[in-house]
Amino acid sequence: MTVPSDARRAVLRNRDFTRFIAARFLATLAVQMQTVAVGWQVYEVTRNPLDLGLVGLSQFLPFVLLVLPAGHLADSRDRRRILAVCFALECVCALLLLAFAARGLDSARPVFAVMVLFGVARAFAMPTGQALLPNLVPRAQFGTAVALNSSTWQVATIAGPSLGGLVYLAGPSVVYGTVAALLAASVLMVLGLRTGGRDEARSVEPPGWQALLSGLRFVRSKRLVLGAISLDLFAVLFGGATALLPVYAADVLHVGPAGLGWLRTAPGIGAALCGIALGVLPIARQVGRWMFGGVIVYGLATLVFGFSTVLWLSLVALVVMGAGDMVSVYVRHLLVQLETPDDIRGRVSAVNAVFIGASNELGEFESGVTAAWFGTVPAVIVGGCATLVVAGVWWRRFPELSRMDRFPGSES
Repeated sequence: MTVPSDARRAVLRNRDFTRFIAARFLATLAVQMQTVAVGWQVYEVTRNPLDLGLVGLSQFLPFVLLVLPAGHLADSRDRRRILAVCFALECVCALLLLAFAARGLDSARPVFAVMVLFGVARAFAMPTGQALLPNLVPRAQFGTAVALNSSTWQVATIAGPSLGGLVYLAGPSVVYGTVAALLAASVLMVLGLRTGGRDEARSVEPPGWQALLSGLRFVRSKRLVLGAISLDLFAVLFGGATALLPVYAADVLHVGPAGLGWLRTAPGIGAALCGIALGVLPIARQVGRWMFGGVIVYGLATLVFGFSTVLWLSLVALVVMGAGDMVSVYVRHLLVQLETPDDIRGRVSAVNAVFIGASNELGEFESGVTAAWFGTVPAVIVGGCATLVVAGVWWRRFPELSRMDRFPGSES
């Protein structure tokens, strides 16, 4: 997203902020590379699209079980140390995948086991990272910091898959070794942060179910927030074609691992271009209609991708999918940030992370299951249709969201 140059320079002079976004950039780049390598390697070994879904499920189960306690931990402990431990655990996962690749895989089960451990790391990293950013910059610079943080994340999302696909040509071991090195560098950068701990602003709420569920109660009390994040959840859950990209690359488009990297990159390109446009011309009016429009575009683009048998059309469809999803992410992110007090930011971020994790990892499992039942192409087409149905149902179920004209607090 575009921000004024003076504000950007002021934020970038903040040493802790630049270390944080650099660490997040390297970690995101590493995870994106690993995702491409794992997907291609698993499908190469088993030739079963259901196993691609199980890769997502194996990450989602520990994630959904642990993310609420992780949010409470982020509100009561040093967020820097938690994030550093998470990146270190992800580095261990990459080293385990490296060991498996060097020995040779004849089954996907060891990969599933590593993905469970990876899901544990993500459960703590997502709410902690989201809650840490506001502690690193003055309140007046927070909007600029969010824009720069989002921009670096989008660049990593774009570069990671294509880089992973190209490096995979040298072998999966090379990818996993590179991933481990990037994550190790991220650990060192986070440990070098001088601010961002919780010594001065810890949550005083004692541990227990009441504390763990306070973020969920907060989201339920805000129907605009609940409607936005649940719409995003179910739209991506049913329309998640990305889990089946290895099948499309190998059996439909016949483009190999390098082509898979480009397919993985395309949604990030669409999201980045849309993010730049939103930075120049931010959504200020008819916010709810824009969000529903983004979901509808996402569903229609999913249908185009499902029917496509040529690479260029598939890439265009994925770019449009990424742009549509970015609109939904933009609205949801601003709603959550505008409505959440800092003392429960970790727990609300954890609830938001549950919805994101469910839409991504659980969506991958749903896509793998439907592909195993009906075939790859029908599964993607059914998913696109389901996304459009979800948009229609949510339009009626959350009329306050569809009628929302401005973001809360921005009325003139």
